[in-house]
Amino acid sequence: MTTQIEVKKYLQEKGISVLTFTEDTSTSELAAKAVGCSVAEIAKTMVVLIGDTPVVVVTSGDKKIKSSLLKKAAQLKGKVKFPKFNQVKEITGFDPGGVCPFLLPPNIKILIDESLRRFEIIYPAAGDAHSAAPMSVDKLLELTGGIECKVCE
Repeated sequence: MTTQIEVKKYLQEKGISVLTFTEDTSTSELAAKAVGCSVAEIAKTMVVLIGDTPVVVVTSGDKKIKSSLLKKAAQLKGKVKFPKFNQVKEITGFDPGGVCPFLLPPNIKILIDESLRRFEIIYPAAGDAHSAAPMSVDKLLELTGGIECKVCE
C-alpha cells in the first residue's frame, strides 16, 4: 500500500510541493478552508463502484457526479455505488478522506472531470487527510494517466 510519504516524494520528484496542514482536509469544504481557496478549486478524489469495478473520479469540490455520465465515460455498465469505508483502503491503498489520484494500483481507471478546467491551479489531496498538492489540470492528467471527461453536470 502506498503511503503519504511515498506520494510526497513522488510529487516532489515531479516538481510539485505538497502543502501539509494541522487542520483536517478530508472534505472539500475543510480542504478549501485550510488551503485558503474556494471549494470548487479542491480536486476531490472519490472511489465509486460501477457494478463491481472500482473507478476513481477526480472532480471539482462543488460538483456532484451524474451516474449516467460516469458510466458512459468509464465505458462500464452496472449500478453506481460508493464502496464501504474499509473497501476504499483495499481498493486505493488510502484511507477515506485522504484518497488521492497518485500512485494508485495500475488496474484502476482514473477519470478527471472537465469542471476542473475552470481553474489555473487545483488542489488534490496528497495521500492523507492533512495535505494538498497545488497543480494544473494538465499536470494532474500527466501524473495520473487519467482520462479527461464529463462526469458532472
